[in-house]
Amino acid sequence: MQTSEIIVMSVGGSLIVPGDIDTTFLTSLKDFITDQTTNHGRRFIIIAGGGKTSRRYVDAASAISDLNVEDMDWLGIHATRLNGHLLRTIFRDMAHPVMVTNPDDVLDIPKDTKLVIGAGYRPGSSSDLQAVRVAKRVGAHKMINLSNIDYVYTADPNIDSNATKIEDITWDDFRELIPKEWSANLSAPFDPVAAKAAQEHNIEVAIINGNHKTALKNYLDEKNFVGTRIH
Repeated sequence: MQTSEIIVMSVGGSLIVPGDIDTTFLTSLKDFITDQTTNHGRRFIIIAGGGKTSRRYVDAASAISDLNVEDMDWLGIHATRLNGHLLRTIFRDMAHPVMVTNPDDVLDIPKDTKLVIGAGYRPGSSSDLQAVRVAKRVGAHKMINLSNIDYVYTADPNIDSNATKIEDITWDDFRELIPKEWSANLSAPFDPVAAKAAQEHNIEVAIINGNHKTALKNYLDEKNFVGTRIH
């Protein structure tokens, strides 16, 4: 059945550039988006994250000079834009020709555009908040956060052996698990500023491992999926 459903998706930089640029993941992502737009009538807005690229630039600059918060944020923003341009180039046959940074600009893009690529906008938050802002503007009540983890856990499973996976959680409970404030090098399943905004706008977020395309497809088809649903 054809549908005009629009999917907002935040793609973590950890998937795009986990060490070297992951062409296997990018090829799989392109195949998935092509299938979904061609055979299922879905449209996508993908917001690129900065990941290790951002952290490498921040770490390098910090080793030489004292950085303020805005300096660090801008380095991260430009890392998301570099990754975003990579995605827009890969998807040039179907994507809107201009990468979106100001979330208001999505309102000016033709409604039949199959794919829009976006990246960071201003200091003070991550690409997660950019995705939430875009979702609000296009009227999407669900959003996907693709990362390199299978689930949100009660604690960091790499540190706490008693950490347990979470398949379904409310925004109130999720926000108790993560830091209260945003920082440029924050490592959390979802940015706390974005979490607050998603809760305020009643947007559901699914945390899904980007390497598990079956889980992503199952979520889109409203089936059980491997991942965490926050609502």
